Amino acid sequence: MFIRQMTYLVALGREKHFGRAAEVCSVTQSTLSAGLKALERELDMRLVIREPRFMGFTPEGERVVEWAAQIIADYQSLRQDMEGFRSGLKGTLRLGVVPAAMPQIARLTEPFCAKHAHVTVDIQSITSAEIQRGLDKFELDAGITYLDNEPLMNVRKVPLYSEKYVFVTPRTAKWGKATKITWRHAAMENLCLLNETMQNRRVLNNLARSIGLKLTPTVTTNSFLSVCSHVCSGGWSSIIPHTFSYIFAGSEDLVLIDLIDPVHEQSIGIVTSDRDPLPPLARALLHCAAQLELNEYVRTRIDLATA
Repeated sequence: MFIRQMTYLVALGREKHFGRAAEVCSVTQSTLSAGLKALERELDMRLVIREPRFMGFTPEGERVVEWAAQIIADYQSLRQDMEGFRSGLKGTLRLGVVPAAMPQIARLTEPFCAKHAHVTVDIQSITSAEIQRGLDKFELDAGITYLDNEPLMNVRKVPLYSEKYVFVTPRTAKWGKATKITWRHAAMENLCLLNETMQNRRVLNNLARSIGLKLTPTVTTNSFLSVCSHVCSGGWSSIIPHTFSYIFAGSEDLVLIDLIDPVHEQSIGIVTSDRDPLPPLARALLHCAAQLELNEYVRTRIDLATA
């Protein structure tokens, strides 16, 4: 009963509405309200402000919601772990991935799903800040993001591969026959880049600033698909992670050019909450990642794509 009451409280914190919280918990609104009142009696304090609709939590209630989310996550992990002894892991691995890492995600999920046939994987393309919030609120089991640039707090990190950058441009454009281009020359071109809500763009900004440059794209977006669309139109060039090379290289109208002065690398890896014991699905993902040689795989695929 205590866990169920905690579930009601967390659902109310997420939905901000008694009716919607009850629906999420598959109970009637009166059952949810009775459970919350029972929790208040158990803790001997007021948690929810009702007038009569939901108006928020008391300061004590806000703190209890944080504890409740952790208690529920630990209880669910406990059940998954114990069930794993009998019939193997079950459930859904909730994975947040920054867009820059999307081209390589199947390289990780393929062996994971092969080993854990009863686990499904829910992948969300989100920002690094959203990964941090998802881990803090126990809404994600793990994330794949940049490890060194704007590092996440209170997480366990496992490197996967190093990201480098290439210049992509139409084959008929000014640099269409080049094999290398400096950052200074690339910054002078008509660029379509990710916008500054995306960490990949902030990585590029920091790198450009370190050599006295400022990137001034004429088009910005939060989607690499949009970047690809603009470059393929023939009017724009871009700076992309080298892991996207074999996607862009599928167009005969585009060329991929090594960026130099400087050649820069950025580490991308898995992050999980830094707590023991780790939730079983997160632990299984880290174990799977430890068996991969993803950095070598990425390098080989990119060499083949750009050859």
